[in-house]
Amino acid sequence: MGLTSNKVLALAALLAVALFAVTVWLWPRLARGGWRPVLGRIGLLLATQVALFASVGLAANNYFLFYGSWADLFGQEQELGVVVDHSAGSKDIKVVGKQKLEGVPGGGRPAAGGQIQKVVIAGETSKIDSPAYVYLPPEYFQPAYAKKTFPAAVVLTGYPGTAENLLKGLKYPRTAYEQAKAKKMQPMILVMLRPTVAPPRDTECVDVPGGPQTETFFAKDLPKAVSETYRVGTAPRNWGFIGNSTGGYCALKIAMHHPERYAAGAGLSAYYKAAEDMTTGDLFHGDQHQRNRANLLWSLDNLPQGRSSFLVTTSAKGEGNLKGTQSFIKKVKSPARVSSITLDSGGHNFNTWNREIPPALVWMSGRLSAA
Repeated sequence: MGLTSNKVLALAALLAVALFAVTVWLWPRLARGGWRPVLGRIGLLLATQVALFASVGLAANNYFLFYGSWADLFGQEQELGVVVDHSAGSKDIKVVGKQKLEGVPGGGRPAAGGQIQKVVIAGETSKIDSPAYVYLPPEYFQPAYAKKTFPAAVVLTGYPGTAENLLKGLKYPRTAYEQAKAKKMQPMILVMLRPTVAPPRDTECVDVPGGPQTETFFAKDLPKAVSETYRVGTAPRNWGFIGNSTGGYCALKIAMHHPERYAAGAGLSAYYKAAEDMTTGDLFHGDQHQRNRANLLWSLDNLPQGRSSFLVTTSAKGEGNLKGTQSFIKKVKSPARVSSITLDSGGHNFNTWNREIPPALVWMSGRLSAA
């Protein structure tokens, strides 16, 4: 049974209830003195607390999808071992699975409900291989669109996150389907993955000297591989970038520094300066210019601004990025453009992001084109 299985959660909850009942039943017998009754009381209390903690942890993980599997929880990567052929003329994307979009009419038929493909993207320049999900809208499979291209958006989770968060907890494919069905946005391809493409390290989407070349992967390798595999153009107007938390910082950073590749970047609850802590390690190796460049507010003040469109989100109450977001908005100058969403209240959580994703996708669609 998987980590996110409802059966695992139910068993943990039943175990916690059973241990509580056993503790109440046996407590009178263990109330007398002596080392054995004392150890019995300690054991029952400890077992009950562990079971209760496990139940709460599993329930929280099922809702927020911090970890998608037992291997992910224990730091083991199960995506290794997929061989991608880099011989001449080969693609840099390998499809390893396909699934339908749940909960939509005719979801079993790609032309009606679209399709989600599980892939491995191989970075030609960065030498980074990363698992991802690609959502193809229903129009992609319809005869009327057989010769048409589509705009695409890279979608990132926060750190550590799993790509499954974007399918289940944040429902990006379902939202894109519904918004396009309602004629609020054009059909778009979504390329969904986590920013941790060199796990377990949080690289903050920078090219680490002597380490993972994450910025190169997102700015060059990924769009090239996708455009060579799917019907997506290569012009900046064909590409957008969106994410939450760390993924939001990456989306703004890549769109800001690579307007020749991405026309739009949306940061949901983003921060504006690369984190540097025990999860990142030494990202810059003493290179102060690169450290400054990874500070988006510094970049807006000191580097030329391209023809990029930005969307930033925050909440008047409950989020710590309000001041930084206001500064970001003030510093964006023409030819760049900036839009924002400010909720009355919200936190750094799925509920807040699910309130922002529908208008953010509509905004993104309006800044991109298929041609």
